[in-house]
Amino acid sequence: MNTHLKRWLTGIIVVPTLVGMIVYAPPFAFSLIILFFVLIGVHEYNSMSFRDAHAIEKAEGLIWALMIMLAAFADAAYAEGTGTAGLVAMTATTVTVLFVTFLLFLFKIREKPTDLSTVMKVLFGFVYIPFTMAHFVLIRGFTDGVMWVIYIIVITFASDISAFYAGRTWGRKKLFPEVSEKKTAAGAIGSIVGTALASLLYGHFLMQGIFPLHFIALGLMAGILGQLGDLCASTVKRVSMVKDSGGMLPGHGGVLDRLDSFIFIVPFVYYYYTFVIR
Repeated sequence: MNTHLKRWLTGIIVVPTLVGMIVYAPPFAFSLIILFFVLIGVHEYNSMSFRDAHAIEKAEGLIWALMIMLAAFADAAYAEGTGTAGLVAMTATTVTVLFVTFLLFLFKIREKPTDLSTVMKVLFGFVYIPFTMAHFVLIRGFTDGVMWVIYIIVITFASDISAFYAGRTWGRKKLFPEVSEKKTAAGAIGSIVGTALASLLYGHFLMQGIFPLHFIALGLMAGILGQLGDLCASTVKRVSMVKDSGGMLPGHGGVLDRLDSFIFIVPFVYYYYTFVIR
């Protein structure tokens, strides 16, 4: 079975299952679903960044991921239907993670000069995956959170699919060949256009109370951020000298290979909704 067919079969199975869980799962169950994917993503990141060494740093990354997800699931966020209480708890957790990570590092210093790379990898991994993805839980806590979560899934898949087919059809000029040999300028443009169109259609048919220009702006930025997230993941893999982050999803690689676009799109949608639409 070729990779392209595996990608479609995996998507056909995973996407309806995921949407069903989002629609019918209560907030706590939804948070557990996101936590599951985040922990796997952090594990894959740790395996790429630290290889077989630095067990303590790997454990830190998983513990910090659990903490930030619990913070996002602050009871007040769901009681108020705004998500702001969870954001305050997430901010407090982030500051705590910064303090504790460096404190633990101090106790492990055994030589001079000191190498800060392990600390930077832990902190980057924390912000890159758990902190950004925790915004999913905050969005689910909105009054119309289910519709916004499904919206993010729709536009993220629209970004990936339109980039893939536009790149395969018209792609000639490479976008960042030093980072990814497959990404093309045509694919990036196709992603932006396709995502904006999907966003506008979703808003028109399913969220008619919101001014259409918001969905155009969201779609355009999501198309850009989806590509940026993909390039960021490609950079991490290239630095780590691996092709895929893992092998959990046939035809797609690892969980982090599928989260890469969500990682940048999710927090953007949250803050746009919070500060512009609401």
